[in-house]
Amino acid sequence: MIEMKDVSKVYHMGGENVYALNRATLEINAGEFIAVVGPSGSGKSTLMNIIGCLDVADSGEYMLDGMSIEKYSENELAKIRNLKIGFVFQSFNLLSKMTALENVELPLIYKGLRNREIRSRAEDALAKMGLEDRMRHKPTELSGGQQQRVAIARALVTQPSIILADEPTGNLDRKTGEEIIHLFADLNEMGNTVILITHDMEIAQIAQRRFNILDGQVTEEAKHA
Repeated sequence: MIEMKDVSKVYHMGGENVYALNRATLEINAGEFIAVVGPSGSGKSTLMNIIGCLDVADSGEYMLDGMSIEKYSENELAKIRNLKIGFVFQSFNLLSKMTALENVELPLIYKGLRNREIRSRAEDALAKMGLEDRMRHKPTELSGGQQQRVAIARALVTQPSIILADEPTGNLDRKTGEEIIHLFADLNEMGNTVILITHDMEIAQIAQRRFNILDGQVTEEAKHA
C-alpha cells in the first residue's frame, strides 16, 4: 500500500541544509498496524506529512497504492487525502461550536453526500466509539478521551484505507491513552491499516511492526520471538 524509497526532505536554515528526512525507506502493507517512534525533532512530523500527502519530498519516491505521489497536483492530493486517509491528531482539532455529531459529519458534507446518508454514517461512527449518548454534546462538554474518540470517528466516517494517528495520546492521561491505543488495535483487527506516530516506545509496543526515526533516518526494529 505504501512504499517509500530514499525519501529526503531538506530545510535551509542559517545557510545550512537540515535533513528532516534523509533517504528514508519503508514499506507498509494493507491491514498492518505500524508505529513510527522517535523523539521530538527526529523527523516524525515530516514523515507523517509526506505519508498523509500534506507535503511532498524533495527527492526519492513515494508510492501510494501503486501510484507515484509526485505526479499529482495539489487538487489531486487533496482528493487523495479526503478519500484514502483518516487523520487523528494530538490536539483533537474539533470545532468548538459544533456538536460531536456535527464535527463527524463535516468530512461527508465536503464529499457532497445526501443529508440522510451523512447523518446515518456519522451516528454509526460515533456509536462504534461508544458515544451514543454524547453525540449532541460540544467538545467543551466532553472529556479528553471522549474528544479523541470523536476525532477517531471523524477519521473513520469517510471509510479511508489508512488511519494516520499523530501522537493521539499526547494530551491524555496514561489510562485514557492506553484505552485509545487499544481502540486503534481493535480498528486494525477490523481491517483498517493504522499508522501510529509517537515518541512513546511503550505505547508503540502494541503495533505489529515498529520503525525508529532519528535525525531523519528510518530503521525498522527487529522482530523478537
